[in-house]
Amino acid sequence: MITVRVYMRATGEPLKRTPVVLELDPDAERTPAIPTDRQGEARFDTEAESGKVLVSGVERYHGRLGGEIEIGLWSILEPEDSSAGNPGEFPAGSNAYEGMETRALRIGGRLVVTDGEGYLVNPSDWSEDFARALAEAEGLKLDARHWAMIRFLREHFRQHGTQASVRDMVKHFRTEWGRDEGSSAALHRLFPRGGPQKQGNRLAGLLRTKGEH
Repeated sequence: MITVRVYMRATGEPLKRTPVVLELDPDAERTPAIPTDRQGEARFDTEAESGKVLVSGVERYHGRLGGEIEIGLWSILEPEDSSAGNPGEFPAGSNAYEGMETRALRIGGRLVVTDGEGYLVNPSDWSEDFARALAEAEGLKLDARHWAMIRFLREHFRQHGTQASVRDMVKHFRTEWGRDEGSSAALHRLFPRGGPQKQGNRLAGLLRTKGEH
């Protein structure tokens, strides 16, 4: 069971009769819309998964969907909580340097530039479509666990301002997936081209942590 509680931050008042939809990874499958009740809660008979919460059609949360998720809004009209992050929360500007080898991925109708290894030259170019395109170029088919890692890496950076270490990843995912599936070896199997520290960060639009392999 997943419960989404929606409320106004200014007053704590629950938002009633507000449609809530879950969009589940890896295929972006959406649940039917469920309106919030008098307590501002919408309940879904769905197992814990990675994905997004849309409130009145606007993305308000992305990450692990399980238990109770609280979403506080200053206004029902405030800008969406984009997976690309908010200004100031992720690196901005160009990482280009003289002589850098670059390549480009076509994302929709535009080209997104990476360095020779696939790391974004401009981190603000990150999108879920970029992650899908880069994964395809690297021969990796993304599933729910890959998306859970990508979202974890971006959320860790948003909260701490630094890339997660492998130790951080193992600590988190052993709690989520168990000792074996959350082990360092298992996480490296998920990302065979450099492990979660390299391939994971590439797909998440972040640079690798220095000294990590």
